[in-house]
Amino acid sequence: MPGKHQHFQDPEVGCCGKYFLFGFNIVFWVLGALFLAIGLWAWGEKFSVFLGLIFFLELATGILAFVFKDWIRDQLNLFINNNVKAYRDDIDLQNLIDFAQEYWSCCGARGPNDWNLNIYFNCTDLNPSRERCGVPFSCCVRDPAEDVLNTQCGYDVRLKLELEQQGSIHTKGCVGQFEKWLQDNLVVVAGVFVGIALLQIFGICLAQNLVSDIQAVKANWVKGDDGYKLLQ
Repeated sequence: MPGKHQHFQDPEVGCCGKYFLFGFNIVFWVLGALFLAIGLWAWGEKFSVFLGLIFFLELATGILAFVFKDWIRDQLNLFINNNVKAYRDDIDLQNLIDFAQEYWSCCGARGPNDWNLNIYFNCTDLNPSRERCGVPFSCCVRDPAEDVLNTQCGYDVRLKLELEQQGSIHTKGCVGQFEKWLQDNLVVVAGVFVGIALLQIFGICLAQNLVSDIQAVKANWVKGDDGYKLLQ
């Protein structure tokens, strides 16, 4: 009709979906520099494919962890014992081991005698250290009435019989205690992983929707001699 202009609404990328997807993926990028680097590449290439790949890799990791749980237990034992050897070499590592032993009420990978692997705590006659045949304070059973932490509570404790040790230090290994913690918190741990998986599936759907929006916008433009033009 003369005098009136018809308005056609062109396809456009949904702003909410675009910015929500961006914020959503930042949560995963902060997990590590590696994911960040791959994520930047994936943003320009195959974004939804990348998220799908992460999801299936995590799923495969979970399945492999269940199938090879004995191997993982051995690797965890080896990892803890290697850190026991280097306990005094790195203050950050020392704090990490102390935190783990206090949190899980454990001592060593499989028990207090794992501290024989450390040059300061081993029970050999040639060891001149005052910490000989002892354990770090984080192995000690804390007295709730103590206001000041006794950092020497583990001195000479492994010279006692095992039954006598139980009143002074934790005698269970950290590998077993960690497994027990996982079992006791299985519902929570599983819930966290299921929640992450659902968020990633949601992210894949958002990414695919964003790709469809972009393709719809591209389809509405044609390339001419003087550049791109919007189809009317």
